[in-house]
Formats: sequence, C-alpha cells, structure tokens
Amino acid sequence: MDAPGTAPASAPPAPAAAPSGAAYRNLVVATIGFALTFWAWDLIAPLATDYKDRLGLSSFQQSLLVAVPVIVGSLGRVPVGALTDRYGARLMFPVVAALTIVPVLLLIPVKNSYPLMLVVGFFLGLGGTTFAIGIPLVNSWFPPAKRGLALGVFGMGMGGVALSGYFTPRIAKHGANLPFLVVAVALAAFAVLGALLITDRPDRPVPTASLGTRLGRAGRLRVTWELSVLYAIGFGGIVAFGVYLPTYLKTWYELSPTDAGTKAAGFALVTVVFRPIGGWLSDRIHPALVTAAALAVVALLAIVQAFDPGLNPVGTISLLVMAAGLGTASGSVFALVSQVTPQRQVGSVTGIVGAVGGLGGFVPPLVMGAIYSAKDSYSIGFMLLSDLALAGCVYAYGRMRNVRADSDG
Repeated sequence: MDAPGTAPASAPPAPAAAPSGAAYRNLVVATIGFALTFWAWDLIAPLATDYKDRLGLSSFQQSLLVAVPVIVGSLGRVPVGALTDRYGARLMFPVVAALTIVPVLLLIPVKNSYPLMLVVGFFLGLGGTTFAIGIPLVNSWFPPAKRGLALGVFGMGMGGVALSGYFTPRIAKHGANLPFLVVAVALAAFAVLGALLITDRPDRPVPTASLGTRLGRAGRLRVTWELSVLYAIGFGGIVAFGVYLPTYLKTWYELSPTDAGTKAAGFALVTVVFRPIGGWLSDRIHPALVTAAALAVVALLAIVQAFDPGLNPVGTISLLVMAAGLGTASGSVFALVSQVTPQRQVGSVTGIVGAVGGLGGFVPPLVMGAIYSAKDSYSIGFMLLSDLALAGCVYAYGRMRNVRADSDG
C-alpha cells in the first residue's frame, strides 16, 4: 500500500512539456459535456418557484426539491471517479451523459407530484457526477506546469448552471416541457460526440485493485479530506448559490422569476470565468495561497450581504465579488489536488473531494430555507458562510501551503 501522500514508484512517465493536440481536443469535448450535464443537473432550480406555486410548497419543501439532485451528483462522484480510474473517460463520459437523459425526460410526467419530483430529482443528480470523470481525464493529458489552467478551463463547464438559470425559464415560456426535451436532445448529441472524440492517454495507469480497495487507499490520504473541506466551502458555495439564489432574489428582493434567474445566471457566469483564473494563478503562485486569499474575500462579502444591503448597487456588487472568490477558490483547490495526489489515484481522490464539495452545496439551501421560514431573514445564513470561509482561509494558509506530494500527509 502506498504511503499517504507518496507517489508510487511505478508511476508512469510525466507527460510531455507541451500539451498535444489530443490534450486540447479532450479538454474542449470534456468541458462541453460537463456544461451540458450540469445544465441537466440544475434543471429544477430555475423552475422551483413555479413548482412552489403550483404544488403549494413551503419554503423548506421548495429548498429540498432543488437540493435533492445534489445528493446523487455528489455521492455518485465517489464510485464514478473510481470507475473512471479503471475504465477510462472514453467509456464513462458518454455512458453517464446518455443515462442522464432518463431522469430529464421523466421530469415531464411527474411535474404535478411532489413526492415523484423528489424521486426523479434524486436520479437527476447523475448529471453532476461527470466532474469526477473530466478531472482525471484532463489531469492525465496536461503536464504539471499547465494543469492548473487546464483544470480551471474544464471547471468552466459548471457554467451549465448559468445556462440553466438563463435559458431554462425562457425556453419554458414557449412550452412547459420544452426545456426537458431540449436538454435531452443535447445530451444525446454529446453522448455520440464523446464516444467519437474522447480518448484516454495510451500510457494512463489502469489500477487492478478492487473498487473498495482503491477508495480505501484514497480515503486514507490525509490530504483527501483536507482538500474535501476546502472544496466544500468553495464549490459547495457555488452549488448552493446556483440552486438557491433564484429563490433568495425572488423572496427577499421581490424579483420576477425571469429576473431572478437572469441575475443568478450572472452570478454563475462570474464563478465560471474566475475558476480558470484560480487555476492560472495557481500555476504561478502556490494554490494554497490563492485559496486562502479567495476565501478571505468570500468571508468579507458574506458579512456585507448579511446586513441586507439594497440590490442596487451594493447587493449586486457584493454577490458578484463573492462569486469571483468562490470561483477562484474552486479552481485553486483542484490545482492543489493535482500537486499532492499520486497520478493513478486522481480519479478516486477527485471522486471523494468532489462528493464532499457537492454535499457542501446540499446543506446550505436547506439551512437557508429553514432559517428564513423560522426567522424571516437570511442574515444568519450569510454569517455562517462567512465563518466557514474564514476558517478555510486560515487552514489553507496555515497548513496546505506546506503540503508536498512526498510528505507523510
């Protein structure tokens, strides 16, 4: 068994210094697939207010409805990441995209039943697992000096949340079932495209140990859990805002569903833009320092938002700068993953880190909905976010900047 944090002696040769054309092709196709599956993963959130009105849901029930898809999208990353280590992204990406079509289409017949919506929403989370497929794929194709930016570019696929927030309610105006049909067709097209264009590195290490053994090894690495916590704050914050920001803007600032979805899409777009910036900075500065600085910004702006500023301009600026901090932190954390994780364990570690990060997005919408139902205010929720971000900032600076791949973890 490998010592925690130690690269195996049988690790494959490092990729060439200059990325190949195949590397860029895989990056582009994987990013497109990530964006489309994330759109599917987030299909319910932009329409949540309509479901609330039609089904007579409470604030907590509405929060649960939009948060449930995150469960499978998060926990599912653990086995999907390990399966990607074993079978490769060339098989896993098209298969997962194709399977996601099923719950997308099932949203049509169950739209008038809250219990069935929860069940289908659970399986809709399958779309969120592609994160654990793309990270090891991109990581294997790019040399260490270029991985931060490449992983950040792939992370831009989380812009599928922005696509969903902007386009889903607008498409729905032309037909209640049309968004689900459009996304299903897009996923089918990508499944074919991915099968034709995605390729695994010929020299990628293929583990022979069982799934449980590989996950156990990844789970015994201390950095796996340290990175998981940091990612739960950064990416979890993005997911939480992605699924709950339309509700927050509509409830607190009394925006229309379309306006709320548009502004939420703007928030998501900023996180998308700043994720590769976080990776790019991490190629030049230690990613732990980038993470610490980004989370410090989030902590400060969460305090500002806790005082319920007006939306124009203070609230808008506060939310957008917070989005920039969360996006930067998400990019820098995975640049750190690529530095401290043995190559043949990247999929397994990514699955665990991604799962915890996704779960970090599952809890806040429920907390925000419960707090608002009890206190008629969101201030407590934003103060909790500030506390978490500040804790992550201190830990990233105090501990993670000293971690090396050859440390004892």
